[in-house]
Amino acid sequence: METSRIAETLGILKSEDALAVSEASFKESSLELAGSTIQMRTAGEGKPLLVLHGELGFPGWMNYHETLAVDRKLYAPSHPGYDQSDGIDWMMQVRDLAGWYLEALDDMDLKEIDVIGFSFGGWLAAEMAVMDPTKFRKLVLVAPMGVKPEEGEIYDIFLNLAPDYLKEAIHDSNSCDEFDLICPDEPSPEMLELWEVAREQSCKLGWKPYMYSLSLKHLLHRLKNLETLIVWGKEDKIVPIDAGRIYHESIPGSSIEVMENIGHRPEIEKPNEFTKLITKFLGSK
Repeated sequence: METSRIAETLGILKSEDALAVSEASFKESSLELAGSTIQMRTAGEGKPLLVLHGELGFPGWMNYHETLAVDRKLYAPSHPGYDQSDGIDWMMQVRDLAGWYLEALDDMDLKEIDVIGFSFGGWLAAEMAVMDPTKFRKLVLVAPMGVKPEEGEIYDIFLNLAPDYLKEAIHDSNSCDEFDLICPDEPSPEMLELWEVAREQSCKLGWKPYMYSLSLKHLLHRLKNLETLIVWGKEDKIVPIDAGRIYHESIPGSSIEVMENIGHRPEIEKPNEFTKLITKFLGSK
């Protein structure tokens, strides 16, 4: 099945699953931005909040999206090459993707943007911010890839199938109400194939060196005037918490919150605790 059709089918499935969890209302559309077409979801009103997904693509409209959209205009795109968003041939590394996003934000005429990046999306957010720190109001990095930990190694998502990876990402899937939405017991063929498309794109952008940049660590000091919160799960098996230490030490004035009994996906594992932390940091609209 062609990628666009796979993505269309999965997008419908994810939206229906998410709506079963909450009465969420969000708009899904295709936008022409920076010379390409991407899939975008928007909800809420207020200051713009950009949410950048991780290495397996958009996870579906989850409880944390709904809560964060209460007092923000939330933008949740699928990166180029993921889900229904068109791929871009010249894009070969995360910094290329970051440069494209900055132009896309210019096209959207957004200002004073708050941004949250998850895992691979956290790496992307950090690259965007060091390229243009003045573009953003506040930055949240949730267990980001992008720097090489001195203790431990970033989990190789290509050694195992996506469902196995997702199970490793969650500390206790039995107590995670939304785990079945991101990783059902019997994923559809469309979902399985779309995961493979996302892994292929993540591999293209982050393969060598694997899921980190040789230079990002040395550029993070540029964020000295950008309020930055780093969030990590203490039981993270995907990106070692030592990478959080490096981010924290490299970004002047940053703060770090380590959440107990949580793995790589605090927004899924403890959505209420996570969103309270984020809304407190972002402040009122």
